[in-house]
Amino acid sequence: MYSFLNDYSEGAHPRILEMMNEYNLEQNIGYGEDIHCERAKGYIKDLIDRDDVDIHFIPGGTQANMISISAFLRPHQCVISVDSGHIYVHETGAIEATGHKIFPVLREDGKLRPEDIRKVLEFHGNDEHMVQPKMVYISNSTEVGTIYSKTELESIYKVCKENGLILFLDGARLGSALVSSKNDLNIEDLPNLCDAFYIGGTKNGALLGEALVIVKEELKKDFRYSIKQKGAMLAKGFIMGIQFEALFKDDLYFELARHANAMSKKIADAIQSEGFELLQEPCSNQLFLKLSNKILKEMEKEFLYVINGKIDEEYTSIRLVTSWATTEESVNALIKFFKNANSFL
Repeated sequence: MYSFLNDYSEGAHPRILEMMNEYNLEQNIGYGEDIHCERAKGYIKDLIDRDDVDIHFIPGGTQANMISISAFLRPHQCVISVDSGHIYVHETGAIEATGHKIFPVLREDGKLRPEDIRKVLEFHGNDEHMVQPKMVYISNSTEVGTIYSKTELESIYKVCKENGLILFLDGARLGSALVSSKNDLNIEDLPNLCDAFYIGGTKNGALLGEALVIVKEELKKDFRYSIKQKGAMLAKGFIMGIQFEALFKDDLYFELARHANAMSKKIADAIQSEGFELLQEPCSNQLFLKLSNKILKEMEKEFLYVINGKIDEEYTSIRLVTSWATTEESVNALIKFFKNANSFL
């Protein structure tokens, strides 16, 4: 079987494992205060060209989202998200469990617009009988594989600043977004265009871990208390430090993302050349396509993928994801399948 289920099926890139093995018997200070976490933070600060940010290593994306939102918001405040946002769909009510409502906006392409934010603010007004919008949550790349342009992010952040809203960017797949052929954002733009964001390691070659970058000064205070209280402060925090040290001491982070995107583009080009319909513009390592149920019945014999939803009685939406470790062999096998797929109809 060839897997296109997700981008975290494999363990970690060999260069990360090599560094972990190199320092395996080294004795480190715990809880993220070790030399490796400090080195990794230094590499990231150099990369984003900002020395005034706080960086915390969090084990996973859901924890990064939940801890940040619960720490940044007061009890009566809510967060605005698109309806496909990870915090709204795939986190088992983690945000709501901390007492914060998520206000969803319907968007097929997974991208929030300034007018969406304004409408939510207008709806809530200054009514103390309703929750108060205080944060805007976006992800890049989005849950449907699309990406934000620099102009789009600038427009969103402008509305946030005008209305006293916190802009939080989920970067679980940030690497894929930044190396996209359609992208015009640089990683050093992010501290100037959002108040907090994270750089995803779990879905880009690390065993685990996300690097949360807090830009806005008033959000920094006592954040480590929130990490500890929510169970995300690992005693062996240096495990994450070593991994991000390996990812950012050179170009490895972006090298891995470029590979995932290249494999995705190869698949997308083949799918389109055979006349199959992609549901979103292909620009990252996630592809969403419409397929006949008859074709899927044959496809499931050889490939793993995510069923994204039923379109009608005859067609289904599926997701294909490539990773840093996706092989040419598996991509070629999938392309060969699509070249013959119409014979199953």
